[in-house]
Amino acid sequence: MDRLQSMRVLVKVVEQGSFAGAAQALQLSNAVVTRHIADLESHLGTRLLNRTTRRQSLTETGHAYLQRVRRILAEIDEAEAIASSNSATTAGTLRIYSHLGFGQVQLGKLLPRYAAAYPDVTLDVTLSDRTVDLVEEGFDVGIFVALQKFDASMIARKLASSEITLCAAPSYIERHGMPQKPEDISQHQCLNFDYEQLRHHWWTIGPQGRVDIPITSRMVSNNGDLLRQCALAGMGIVIRSSFTMGNDLSSGALVRLLPAYPLGTVPVTMVYPSRHLLAAKVRSFTDFMSARFPHPEADPWLGDSAWDDA
Repeated sequence: MDRLQSMRVLVKVVEQGSFAGAAQALQLSNAVVTRHIADLESHLGTRLLNRTTRRQSLTETGHAYLQRVRRILAEIDEAEAIASSNSATTAGTLRIYSHLGFGQVQLGKLLPRYAAAYPDVTLDVTLSDRTVDLVEEGFDVGIFVALQKFDASMIARKLASSEITLCAAPSYIERHGMPQKPEDISQHQCLNFDYEQLRHHWWTIGPQGRVDIPITSRMVSNNGDLLRQCALAGMGIVIRSSFTMGNDLSSGALVRLLPAYPLGTVPVTMVYPSRHLLAAKVRSFTDFMSARFPHPEADPWLGDSAWDDA
């Protein structure tokens, strides 16, 4: 039994959600995929997958095994890339995790440039707001925002500061007026994240200190892009990080409200495992991102730095 191949088959079965999907992705027959899983379970002496006529799901043992298998395969891929590449060659699959909002808005502009510079690197990108373990889940590098947690043993490089902004569409302002002070927000319709601490109050910092603003949530959602789309349609005032709203503000599609009353900033941080030998593909990406964000303490999406958004 080719145990490494069986491990790759297991990973693909879980990713695809079925034996048939894994077989198609790996260009193998269903019988070969089934045999790999059966041989792996036989070798381990335990069941890794629960099977029904419609779907497969990992057992508790299978879930723990899969996490380690992903680490093993990632290390093997990295070792092979290092062994088969010279110092001038950057190749292999680069697995990137990114905060959902940052990835949706910013990576679509950044990754094509990186891909053009490094054509032999294949990009495997996951966007999510959940807590991830980069090493356990086999990611090479992660982009974290605000208070997202990551292992303290990781290398963390701050890319930028993103200001929290209040925004609304011109059409909304025409109908409801421009707020002149924080307390005016209480009279407006708010588009709000589904966070308990934001449901009934927003806050800002004025000359006398923190100002709590009672609000009425016209809409609550756990998806920032949905809130943005509704704000663009003139439905209400939204509170978002500048990296998600910078383009809308610069184009005039949204208007920044109460700029003299800051709501604070959140860090955007690039994180990657601390390894003695950093793979060329990882180093190329971390160097690329650092060059794109030369002023970590500035907010490039509100025009505070020389960051090129072209």
